[in-house]
Amino acid sequence: MEKSTVFGMILGIVAVIVGMALKGASPAALINPAAFMIIFVGTAAALLNAFPLEQVKNFPVLIKKLFKQEERIAKSELLKLFVELSQIARREGILALESRLEDIHDPFLKNGMSMVIDGMDVDFVRDVLDADIEAMEERHRSGALIFSQAGMYAPTLGVLGAVIGLIAALGNLDDIEKLGHSIAAAFVATLLGIFTGYVLWHPFSTKLKLISKDEVELKRMMVEGILSLQAGDSPMAIESKLLVFIPQKVRDLLKPKPEDK
Repeated sequence: MEKSTVFGMILGIVAVIVGMALKGASPAALINPAAFMIIFVGTAAALLNAFPLEQVKNFPVLIKKLFKQEERIAKSELLKLFVELSQIARREGILALESRLEDIHDPFLKNGMSMVIDGMDVDFVRDVLDADIEAMEERHRSGALIFSQAGMYAPTLGVLGAVIGLIAALGNLDDIEKLGHSIAAAFVATLLGIFTGYVLWHPFSTKLKLISKDEVELKRMMVEGILSLQAGDSPMAIESKLLVFIPQKVRDLLKPKPEDK
């Protein structure tokens, strides 16, 4: 589970509820079905008007991605894998790597390795893998755009909800107490719109972009390793090439300790 998303949502809700209590406003005022209808159903309607149905249908999948941490091979483990594969290839030839394909579970890496083992041209392999990455980036951009657009629509719908609430409140001008309650309820939609827009949808869009960036970087590392294997580079050369994808702190941990030498 992606704990930061859960903690962020909980902290945001707590901040609003406690903030309202400290200001003397009752958190019970947030229980406003009309405001929830205007914000959430209105935002859904705006997204359907802005995006094709096929893209909007991916909304639950994107939400799942935000809450469920994907299991991906660590860069340090990927480095060790390529060094090991290069040692096998230099000893027994590139075709000997075919027996290792069953141990590779990443579809992108497995596809690239298969093309290399089959003896395909280096430019062809690079073009196919680059096209795969570009297509993935475009899908990720579309997903993040849905959330960023939702973040734009929700606050504006909050203003719409406030206007609707004030229209209803004007019908109670003869009852000051009821008028006050009506005005307070009118601004709940504005609160929900701003909250969902700037605490949920925009941050979700940013997180999806960061997740995509990490995945693209990992795949670029795979491409470099695959092409290095195809070129017959030495294990030391492959290690030097792939280390550039790993943060310095992790590189320091990978260095052998003096007692290990």
